[in-house]
Amino acid sequence: MEGEASWDLYPLSHFRVELTSYRAISEHNDTCEEGTISIDNILPDDILERILSFLPIASIFRASSVCKRWYDIVNSRRFLWAVKLPQKPWYFMFTCNDSASGYAYDPVLRKWYNFELPCIEHSNWFISSSSGLVCVMDNDSRSHIFVCNPITRDWKRLVEPPGVQYPDYSALAISVDRENHTYNVAMAKSKQVPGDYLRWELSILIYESETQLWVTSIKEVLMGWRGGDECVICNGVVYCLIHSTGILGNSDLRHGLIVYNLTTRFPHNSILQTLIPAPCPLTCGRLMNLKDKVVMVGGIAKYDRPDIIKGIGIWELHKKEWREIARMPHKFFQGFGELDDVFASSGFDGLVYIQSYGSTALLVFDMNQKQWKWSTKCPVTKRYFL
Repeated sequence: MEGEASWDLYPLSHFRVELTSYRAISEHNDTCEEGTISIDNILPDDILERILSFLPIASIFRASSVCKRWYDIVNSRRFLWAVKLPQKPWYFMFTCNDSASGYAYDPVLRKWYNFELPCIEHSNWFISSSSGLVCVMDNDSRSHIFVCNPITRDWKRLVEPPGVQYPDYSALAISVDRENHTYNVAMAKSKQVPGDYLRWELSILIYESETQLWVTSIKEVLMGWRGGDECVICNGVVYCLIHSTGILGNSDLRHGLIVYNLTTRFPHNSILQTLIPAPCPLTCGRLMNLKDKVVMVGGIAKYDRPDIIKGIGIWELHKKEWREIARMPHKFFQGFGELDDVFASSGFDGLVYIQSYGSTALLVFDMNQKQWKWSTKCPVTKRYFL
């Protein structure tokens, strides 16, 4: 693997020091030299907020332990919501074991941290994030859904979504409106019609934090298509990746994207009328919102063996057309395996993370620089299923 061979691993508690261990410098402090003025005393809160916001996230934790004033600023609603931190997105991964803990990677400091998300009981829960908030859902009944802030550890359980429990496939997405301090959660459920493999019931439910209620926006029986486990919200639109059940007479068209507008909410037409075909035969696809653009990372299928992956590509959606951004170079693709569903992928802002199941290697693609790069060595030494 390219990059550094060493790694630093810190628990979250590493950054939270007892506040009583520090004192703010005061102009009345007898230990200070005469004439010394603390810059902390002359900076207004808004300027100090701005300065602190440019620190890496790990350093912000440490800064909050300097004095009570800094602690109050870092933990204030104004700082958490209004200040847009110039950070690169962290990558969080689970290892497949009984623990719900995992590891987070900071691409700025190139360090790994052991990290726990609030509310999660098992490592196979669904996860979606937006602007620092994380939405999680259990993998059993798909009815236990929480929204949490992993930094402040605040969390809230959403009311149970309506409709069928224990669906065959589910997808989860959250979108945060930073200006209005609100968020929407989208959940897509897919369940096979009893005794009929070709017909699948698809429902899309929307939760609004303002009303604290779920709304069943779409409920339709699809012929020849079923839902999957990938959806994303981008610019007020829900995008869901669906899969062909093999009756369309076209083996190349195995994946498609359906579109649901949260503003217009057209209830009278079939959702399949919005179908956007995949850019090429895919083995799997991962959806993400990068700077208000829908981006898909997909496994490229062999022409004569659609269940075998021959490469990994990245595409960006422009209206109803996919445009290829990059293909993973062969030297990076080696080791990902040949089965159809062999990697996890997520991203935010301008970074795309791709990780092979069963491997500890994490590959990062920078959309702005068009550059592939391995992360620093992952702290997981055993080859867990990730």
